[in-house]
Amino acid sequence: MHELSLCGAIAETALEHAAGRPIERIRLRIGHFRQVVPETLQFCWEVRVDGTALEGCALDVDYVAAQVSCNGCRSTTTLEHPLLLCGSCGGADVTMTSGDEFLIESIEVGSARAKQVR
Repeated sequence: MHELSLCGAIAETALEHAAGRPIERIRLRIGHFRQVVPETLQFCWEVRVDGTALEGCALDVDYVAAQVSCNGCRSTTTLEHPLLLCGSCGGADVTMTSGDEFLIESIEVGSARAKQVR
């Protein structure tokens, strides 16, 4: 369950950038190839932030489909299976154009000082 360690890293990064201000929402972009289970990530987030300055902070995730661009036929394919093959010609000479992201896209903060993290 790597989602718990991911939530720890997200929390630490958000708290550092918020500089003591309360955090209301964190928005993430996570690609399909990162193999993050949405329900597990949300559960781990709630466990990780319980009783901390992040308690009540919403975690919004935009899951990004994996896409490849074929260097042979020049088509772009959204992958339904974790095989890096062109959906048009079946060629393996492809470049991944999305699906490997793991980004904190935004952190919404309030103006009051946050309570201390335990």
